[in-house]
Amino acid sequence: MSKAEFNYQIDQMSSLLHSFAYNLTKNVEDAKDLYQETAYRAITNQEKFSPGTNLKAWLFTIMKNIFINNYRKKVKANTVMDSTDNNYYINSGKQTIRNGGESNIMMKELWNMIENLEDGIRIPFVMHYEGFKYQEIADEMSLPLGTVKSRIFFARKELKEVIYKRYQGTARQN
Repeated sequence: MSKAEFNYQIDQMSSLLHSFAYNLTKNVEDAKDLYQETAYRAITNQEKFSPGTNLKAWLFTIMKNIFINNYRKKVKANTVMDSTDNNYYINSGKQTIRNGGESNIMMKELWNMIENLEDGIRIPFVMHYEGFKYQEIADEMSLPLGTVKSRIFFARKELKEVIYKRYQGTARQN
């Protein structure tokens, strides 16, 4: 396909391209810029177009990709980068300081409860807590998969009972 014929076909599709550009941008001036950029890239990359294929689809794809790239650039340009040394949130109206002491005590109590479980259910439960998969636990302990799952279930059930008995009636009222 000659350059003149290629340019003529692009010119014939200008109204479709303008409409598509406006649908993407929702702004007349931005649509004109998008059309112009699309036409420029199509003409400069004519050798990449395969004659006999759908020129309209090729042009629409170019336009859509230009629009997406421009959109991403705008979003990235609007991102505020705070490189200050402090760790405060921008425009944060509320400052909170978390005290982990209470949760540390609760974890120590919980680990004591876990340590008091019998070994048959405690070991699979701890391994599962540490991230081992059921099958890995079964292989490590030479147990069937179902047995491992049920032991972990029973460990959870027993821990719930122990926690309930220990803290029954001491639940906080929020």
